[in-house]
Amino acid sequence: MPKTLQSLAIAALLAAIPAASADVLILDRLEAAQVEMPERGASMDRVEARFGAPLSVSGPVGEPPITRWEYADFVVVFEYRHVVHSLEKPARPPRPAS
Repeated sequence: MPKTLQSLAIAALLAAIPAASADVLILDRLEAAQVEMPERGASMDRVEARFGAPLSVSGPVGEPPITRWEYADFVVVFEYRHVVHSLEKPARPPRPAS
């Protein structure tokens, strides 16, 4: 088989092979969707100044005293008067257990 015909046959075979594809995660969208929350160690006064008054307050309870502030998109847990955890609320409420 002449080289030109062989080259055309190889080119035709390569053109018939589908291109490889993969799903791509767009991390920028995921990062943008994250809720801004108070940092660990921030004082109650700093949290209230930055995020406003909480929707509800639970506590203080126990020793050391633990207080929980609930906001629309997140919950803040304080030990004494400083943040120990900030937790984003789930997008939708969990299903009740059966």
